[in-house]
Amino acid sequence: MDDGTDEYGPPQAGGPAGQEADPPGEAPGSPGEILGEPGDEVPAPAGPAPLGLVREETGEPRVDAALGRLGDVDHLATDGHLTVYEDVHQGLRAALDALDAPPGPSAPPPARPDGSAGRAH
Repeated sequence: MDDGTDEYGPPQAGGPAGQEADPPGEAPGSPGEILGEPGDEVPAPAGPAPLGLVREETGEPRVDAALGRLGDVDHLATDGHLTVYEDVHQGLRAALDALDAPPGPSAPPPARPDGSAGRAH
């Protein structure tokens, strides 16, 4: 009986007489057929869970407060992360901007060319 194999080598193309082999690169079976055992189910995604990351204090209160807010994402679904990340980014930007501000009271507005103060009354 010819089952498509050579007794000294791998199976020959075409398989058993009268059957065609699946084209290369395609999975056996009909298109759209899901392979696996009956009853195999995709597990449901787990809910939010803390990552357990340890964060060290930086010593800069504004930075520490902003970074501390990152812990809030541990209890949110991923679609809520963006709001927290934007808030943290804004807090970090404010801390950096404060470093660029000159120390002490703010400077008075520059005088206008007519000699009046910079503010309109």
